[in-house]
Amino acid sequence: MEKISHAFLQSNHSIANQTPKATPYEAQQSFASHLKQALEKVNDAQIEADEKTIALAQGKIDNLHDVMIASQKASITLQATVEIQNKAIEAYKEVMRMQI
Repeated sequence: MEKISHAFLQSNHSIANQTPKATPYEAQQSFASHLKQALEKVNDAQIEADEKTIALAQGKIDNLHDVMIASQKASITLQATVEIQNKAIEAYKEVMRMQI
């Protein structure tokens, strides 16, 4: 979860520090890039947890604590990602309901 929050905080910080000369296209590209990096980190956590679980089942490793920690980290990062997605969708719907 720290990796995701850190990635989103960094992206928000870098987006906020952009000069006003940035075009909407450049801002969109920057946001998309940061979002992609954050999602890749979530995917990496899931892959690591899967690999450790498989290695434990095959008897290649015997440290159950590491497997459980990796699994919980992956679960928490995925839950945080889903919550961020839900909040983004709610914000989009709210903007669409606004009257001009």
